[in-house]
Amino acid sequence: MGSDYEVLIVGAGPAGLLLAGDMAEAGIGCTVLEKREKESELTRAFAVQARTLEQFDARGIADEILRTGIRNPVLQFLRIDLSHLPSRYPHVLVTPQYNTERVLRARALARGADIRGAWEVVGLEQDADGVDVQARTADGALRTLRARYVVGADGRGSTVRQSLGLPFPGRSAVRSMMLADVRFSEPPRKPPTVGAVGDAFAIVVPFGDGWFRIMAWNRRHQMPDDASVDLEEIREVARRALGSDFGMHDPRWLSRFHSDERQSPRYRVGRVFLVGDAAHVHSPAGGMGLNTSIQDSVNLGWKLAAVLRDRAPDGLLDTYQDERHPVGRRVLRMSGALLRGVLTTPRAMCGIRDFSARTVLQLPPLAKRLGRAISGLDIAYAAPAGADPLAGKRVPDLPLTDGRRLYEALRTRRFVLIAATGALPPSETEKWADEVEIVSVAGPTSKTVLVRPDAYIAWATSEQRPERRAGQIRQALAHWLGADTGRREGHSPS
Repeated sequence: MGSDYEVLIVGAGPAGLLLAGDMAEAGIGCTVLEKREKESELTRAFAVQARTLEQFDARGIADEILRTGIRNPVLQFLRIDLSHLPSRYPHVLVTPQYNTERVLRARALARGADIRGAWEVVGLEQDADGVDVQARTADGALRTLRARYVVGADGRGSTVRQSLGLPFPGRSAVRSMMLADVRFSEPPRKPPTVGAVGDAFAIVVPFGDGWFRIMAWNRRHQMPDDASVDLEEIREVARRALGSDFGMHDPRWLSRFHSDERQSPRYRVGRVFLVGDAAHVHSPAGGMGLNTSIQDSVNLGWKLAAVLRDRAPDGLLDTYQDERHPVGRRVLRMSGALLRGVLTTPRAMCGIRDFSARTVLQLPPLAKRLGRAISGLDIAYAAPAGADPLAGKRVPDLPLTDGRRLYEALRTRRFVLIAATGALPPSETEKWADEVEIVSVAGPTSKTVLVRPDAYIAWATSEQRPERRAGQIRQALAHWLGADTGRREGHSPS
């Protein structure tokens, strides 16, 4: 039975939209099904971290997203200075999620992705050759669409995950968190502003357009998610936690939610994958949620494209689970620890907690380590035994001899080989031209490095002898770019 679609993505949030753009850019037929009829003007997420901005840079949209928000060089939640991050983006960008979605949506549509609103996926079934997706359209009709691969980017209540019969083990980290988008008569002087006093917590974040997001928690008044939210209660919590309610007024959105810590044990079942909140949810502490979700799609996208274009064996797709599941688990644990440190401290101990945190976090090694962890710059993937120490690590942006930066070269979604001029004869360079761009860095280097399309190092060597280095480059290119020998042996890069 043939497939009508190459890739169906369920959910048009940031993870789904970025993946759609990557698929379309690679020439892969891609359709997104979203149960909402219109784009949302409301959002919970608002932090875009440095590593995500680097990934946006590798797609040519970082500057556009930066214009939508406020760059903050200090992570106020922990008072960590981000200005020393080894990145082109030494800050966290504060912008409503809908701004990020609009930029990602425009990119996906411009490259040919098909995004359909008011299509609610209600179930799926798969066989060895494809996946049948059942969806209900706006007029109530049931349709069945068949695709070679399906990606569930449909959030914490994922229909895709439930259709696969996958559990979502974990627990509730905090109940009855209140959200509001408001205006202030007397805005705080240096937002974001954070405060916690044992029985109350509040954070105020500016969106840069006159609106502020306030997140508040009241230990004295725990209510279910569907309970109404009273602005007066948020004012009272803000006064307790922050010392002022800043004259908040005119709320455009009031909501209550609970924060879970959950993770699916599997991100892949046959031809179906989970990304973002469909695969993992965790506390909002540290602002890592949206970023982890987007980077799931960054990791999966180039692998799906390689397999669909017959450039790699199906086994390459297994590395998505191998690489991203540990990242999701680490973020879950880290954000949970941060949240509990704030919300479970008795009121009488809050002063000691804050003093201790300020003292410890002023230690440069620890501050740098935390900053890199929360920003996503320290994410690295496991490399095979005997590989060069750089393999699996994030590649920094580097100036190239042709005047570009490395992340500008990555915008073609190809591999990039950083090598000395003449490392391969012209005939071989032409052979790989569709799959890899060969560049040279400005300045001295002792390494030859093959960079994956997701800006992580696939392979590296310090070999300086030209003939041996050329032989190693050939082997690396054949391994990663789908040589016939590799496919016959069923080998998958990892």
